[in-house]
Amino acid sequence: MLLAVDVGNTNITLGAFDGERLLFTARLATNTTLTSDQYAYEIKNILSLYHKDLPDIEDCIIASVVPSVQSAICKALTNLCEVMPLVVGPGVKTGINIRIDNPAQLGADLVVGAVGAIAEYTLPCIFIDMGTASTICAIDKNGSFIGGAICAGVKLTLNALCKNTSQLPYIDIEAPQNVIGTNTVDCMKSGLIYGTAAMIDGIVERMESEIGEPCSIVATGGLSKEIIRFCKTDIIYNENLLLDGLRIIYEKNR
Repeated sequence: MLLAVDVGNTNITLGAFDGERLLFTARLATNTTLTSDQYAYEIKNILSLYHKDLPDIEDCIIASVVPSVQSAICKALTNLCEVMPLVVGPGVKTGINIRIDNPAQLGADLVVGAVGAIAEYTLPCIFIDMGTASTICAIDKNGSFIGGAICAGVKLTLNALCKNTSQLPYIDIEAPQNVIGTNTVDCMKSGLIYGTAAMIDGIVERMESEIGEPCSIVATGGLSKEIIRFCKTDIIYNENLLLDGLRIIYEKNR
């Protein structure tokens, strides 16, 4: 069994694979204060929850945008499974050509997302990952990563609104009945949900114009499923895009 781990700024996603078959997925909160022993305890409990034993794990692969947590989880998995995890980074084969100004700047999460998108969708392709930040990235018809856009995520935007204003309350992230809100809460919900959806539509339209032809559009990440329902663009939702990318990268390097 392969254990794939995607460490994001807000959540850690774990996926267990038997070959190409995804056995289960689970999520932990990203916490930079936890030690490797504490992460080992959490991972062991998750495996137990899904009726898996430590000897079932034959190998591990990690993509991380939080270096301190990456280090703790690598040590935790090494202690638990006696396996040194493969970490997505320089020197790891991905099979993609990164055509940006400084390829070393590209986050591991975007590399993994690109690999998953290239494997599963018609090129050119635009993939959207909505987490702490919302990233919108473009892959050309030759399978090259050519760049993208980074925007504040929905929760980050909400926190900024509430923290930096005197009278705006914290609200649930859900769509109001109408775009034109008639009270403060609905106005905020409209801005967050419909505003984000309109932003995605606008950026995707401009990216397709620069690429010069229609693209496959795929979205992943915590809030994507709720937001893309209100986009005018035809967007495919793939909850496990990054985990699939991790599995593919592991196969390339095994």
